Amino acid sequence: MTEKLQYNKVLLKLSGEVLAGDSGTGIDQAVVERLADEIAEASRLGARIGIVIGGGNFVRGAAAEKAGIDRLAGDQMGMLGTIMNAIAFREALTRRDVANRMLSAVPAPTICDTFTQRAADEAFAAGDVLLFAGGTGNPFFTTDTGAALRAAEMRCDALLKGTQVDGVYSADPKKDPTATRYDRLSHADVLENGLAVMDAAAVSLARANRIPVVVFSILQAGAIVAILTGNGRATIVTDS
Repeated sequence: MTEKLQYNKVLLKLSGEVLAGDSGTGIDQAVVERLADEIAEASRLGARIGIVIGGGNFVRGAAAEKAGIDRLAGDQMGMLGTIMNAIAFREALTRRDVANRMLSAVPAPTICDTFTQRAADEAFAAGDVLLFAGGTGNPFFTTDTGAALRAAEMRCDALLKGTQVDGVYSADPKKDPTATRYDRLSHADVLENGLAVMDAAAVSLARANRIPVVVFSILQAGAIVAILTGNGRATIVTDS
């Protein structure tokens, strides 16, 4: 019996650090393969999935600036990192016979198509998994903001934020064992209390477009399908 989906059209946001695995930098191919298996299963259940992957496993603009690199240049390097991560996923999904399309906000025509709303709508309608690369295409904006923007543009049912912990806490649970875990929050709660979900611009975009943000641990095997079917452990940020 096919499981019923709680969310039919979603934007999955992954950090670049997740792809790095235990090494902390670069791409751990075993992680890519595991996640590609889960995305393939979710797609075959009928979910429409867009994916935004950060570039922090290669470089972060803000961190590069602290090292003496111009912030604009650092952000450009980060955007190129997101393209490399998207290529890795594209190849993994293709090997699994999962129809997919990679669209970059930073034009890279010899590698993939440039993002346009029409192209994204057509790919989603066809059932393709969409890989959104290049962030927003502009410096000074995080890939969290890029994910919220794409979720709004694609009229997604939810923005899934895969992290290294199983939800939103009052403090970093790795540093503070007394931190409180939340099952449900409003967008306003997150903004007013400065909770570590996504940056303020991303949360504001999600709130303005009435998109719930579902924060869960991507390290848990099978988590993506579990969240899509309403069985996963997560914090849901919503005003409804």
